[in-house]
Amino acid sequence: QLQLVESGGGLAQAGGSLRLSCAASGRTFSNYAMGWFRQAPGKEREFVAAISWSGGSTLYADSVKGRCTISRDNAKNTVYLQMNSLKPEDTAIYYCAAPSRGTIATLIVEYDYWGQGTQVTVSS
Repeated sequence: QLQLVESGGGLAQAGGSLRLSCAASGRTFSNYAMGWFRQAPGKEREFVAAISWSGGSTLYADSVKGRCTISRDNAKNTVYLQMNSLKPEDTAIYYCAAPSRGTIATLIVEYDYWGQGTQVTVSS
C-alpha cells in the first residue's frame, strides 16, 4: 500500500503562488508515476497534472498549463506542485494520487492511491 500525505495548501491572493507537496511512504515511490487532482465545491474531481516515475514526462490540464509545474524528488519520496499566477477558480481541495499501473495517466479511474487532500483558497 502506498500512503500519500499532502501539505502546503492555504490561503493566497489572486496572482500569488503556492507550492504543494505530497510525501509518499509504504512502497517504492520511484516505481510510480504521480498525479495531482483537485475538487472544487459542487464540482467533480478533475485532473491537474501528472509526472512519470523518472520525472522525464509531464502532463497538464489546459486550465493550469503555463501556471503550474509538477516535479518530484525520488530521493525524498515527494512530489510537488508549484502553482503561480493563482486565480480564484483555482480554489479547491488538491489531492495527490498514484496510478497502480505505475505509468503516467490523466484519468481518475487509473489512480488507486490517494491522499487526504489539502485545501487551496485563492481570494480575489
